[in-house]
Amino acid sequence: MAIEGVQTRRADSADVEAIAAAHRDAILSIGAGFYPPHVVADWQAGISRELYLEAMARGEVFFVAIGSRHDQPIVLGFASDYAIEGTTHGTSVYVRGSAARRGIGSALLRLAEAHGVMNGATSVHIEASLAGVDFYRANGFVEIGHGETRLTTGRTMACVFMRRDLTAAHSSTFNATLSPAD
Repeated sequence: MAIEGVQTRRADSADVEAIAAAHRDAILSIGAGFYPPHVVADWQAGISRELYLEAMARGEVFFVAIGSRHDQPIVLGFASDYAIEGTTHGTSVYVRGSAARRGIGSALLRLAEAHGVMNGATSVHIEASLAGVDFYRANGFVEIGHGETRLTTGRTMACVFMRRDLTAAHSSTFNATLSPAD
């Protein structure tokens, strides 16, 4: 797939359908290589526009990467930042299979981390899918355990608990990425 002119920006409620489509694509095209069909089906079953609208209402901030395919804009992936407790934040990154391994996920992750730092985050904790472990590891996360995460359907799937410290050295890089209005 030819992708042209990739741009990143903060998402808003008008983006939720496109975010959901990118999320489902990532699960079906990438996640399916790491989980059996029933887990993949459960993983993507609860994805809907309401999922993101509710997350936004709770304060989760989303960033999207938008490219052009056949002269039409398409959300290639997204990342989010949300407070877990105190200075610990969480994130997730999903990129369409056709856009994977092009730096889009890493760019989105940096936006989410920068937003976290600007909002007091000193670390990010995640429940990485098996499909995402190598991505997160390549982006400075370390494993802190293995277990399961609960899907929106109520079922569980295997995951790897990971953490990344957002030190002062990173803060100067992050502060240059976003303005306080982001």
